[in-house]
Parts: sequence; structure tokens; C-alpha cells
Amino acid sequence: MKKTVITIARGYGSGGRTLGRLLSEKMGISCYDREIIRMASDESGISEALFGQADEKLKKSRLAAIIRKNPYQGKVLGPESAEFVSDDNLFNYQAKVIREVAEQESCIIIGRCADYVLRDDPDVIRLYFYAPRRDCIDRVMNQNGLSEREAEKKIEKIDKYRADYYRYYTGRDWNDARNYDFCLNTTSMSYDKLVEVVESSIRILQG
Repeated sequence: MKKTVITIARGYGSGGRTLGRLLSEKMGISCYDREIIRMASDESGISEALFGQADEKLKKSRLAAIIRKNPYQGKVLGPESAEFVSDDNLFNYQAKVIREVAEQESCIIIGRCADYVLRDDPDVIRLYFYAPRRDCIDRVMNQNGLSEREAEKKIEKIDKYRADYYRYYTGRDWNDARNYDFCLNTTSMSYDKLVEVVESSIRILQG
């Protein structure tokens, strides 16, 4: 069977993470999400907590995320470097793990700019899931027990962070359809139907 590597970018509340997990079960392949951080920590020897702290620092410096573009150069710095535990090098280790996983097996990778990291890999299919704001609010309210206003604020905050994170490490716009092979509005479809639609689209894209 031809190796298939699927990357998933998704708006918060679109159901993209759940869809990725269900798709991995249906296809019988692994799904990597926050597992990438754990694996990068294991490989680098850097505390997993530092990876989370790097994310938090980026959340608080959005101006830098907007101004500075494309620092990712596809290599990692060793322990001898003064920049070994820098935010950019922590990302580079995650990117290294993403490339290694994609080289070794068919899999699904959620987030982490994986579509950009693997942009030159011919086996990669890049997906983007989104939904109208009203649908996202309803889903977040139901899943997290939040009020409408709380859900709306959480969606705004997380989507803004994801867009800044993506621009910071790729120089591209996160929700630009040109970055992806297939974009899907997840509204008004059950997860079973969504999995069916995505599977069919993957087969078409594979030729």
C-alpha cells in the first residue's frame, strides 16, 4: 500500500482534532498531536515543560509573530549551542520528529505547521478543516460546558494564536486555502459522514 501522510490544520471548534483521530482509526494508521512534543523532548533531552513554555511565550508576543517570518530552516542546534533551548530550536526539534515520522510510516499529524515542514514530501496530503463561527461556538459550548460568550472568546483567542504561530514559523497565512490540498467545511455533517468524505478525497488526491 502506498504510504500516506496526512497533515491537519483546523479552526478551533471545527471538530478537526476529533475528525483526525476518527480518520486514523478508520484508516488504521497512527495519529500524532501533542505526542510530537513528547517525542521531541525524548530525542533532544530537553524537558517537555520547556516546549509548553515556548508556546506560552509566543502567545504573549504576537507582535513578534507578525513581524518576524520564516525562521524555520530545517535544522536543529546541539547542546553546545547557546540557542539549544531557544524557542526556535524547540520548534526545530518538533519539525525534525515530524519529518522522521513521515519518512517511516503512514500517519496523520495534527497542527505544528506540519503541512509546511513537509511541503517538499510528495507523499503528503494537506487538509484544512473549518466551520462557520456559529457552528464552532455551539460545538465548544457543548463540549466544554461554556456560555456562548466564553466559547466565543476562547475560539477567538485560540484561532488568533494558531494564525500567529503559523505565520511566525512559515511566513504564510494559516487559513489561506493555497497552503492545502483539500479544505472542508465541517458544518451539517456527522463525523461518520465527514470521515467518508475525507477518505474519498484522499483517494482522489492520491490518483
